[in-house]
Amino acid sequence: MEKEELKLKITELNTTATFDETGEWLNVTVDAKDWLPFAHQLRNDPVLVFNYLFCVTCIDWKTQLTMVYHLSSTHDRSNTVVIKINLDRNNPEIESVSSIWKTAEFHEREVYEMFGVKFLNHPDLRLLILPDGWEGKNPMLKDFDDPVNMIRL
Repeated sequence: MEKEELKLKITELNTTATFDETGEWLNVTVDAKDWLPFAHQLRNDPVLVFNYLFCVTCIDWKTQLTMVYHLSSTHDRSNTVVIKINLDRNNPEIESVSSIWKTAEFHEREVYEMFGVKFLNHPDLRLLILPDGWEGKNPMLKDFDDPVNMIRL
């Protein structure tokens, strides 16, 4: 599916979505409140069938956090899309999509511990990599203070 066709189909599903076509893949920005129903539509739409979530990450812009989801279709390998959702940096919350894509379960746990994003309705939101005692420290945030290594971003 070409980018223009993909944009039209996505616009049918979410009329408030905005697009950025400067990269290799189509980038779509949606509101956090629309994310869960939109994710269901992307996964279950018979034309799109975005059944493979292969990357979830977060970006700290110092003023806000942006969640980034990379989706692909195993039915049509040419269909790949990047979904972005801006979050309030002071209270970053978003619905978990682990019930839609099982791979999200571990990706979301990593983002939770590294950036402090709370994934609402996640089945097991706890530290994944860091040892006990690191809860709430969020070392990937730009204002993280590491007195041992003196890292400043």
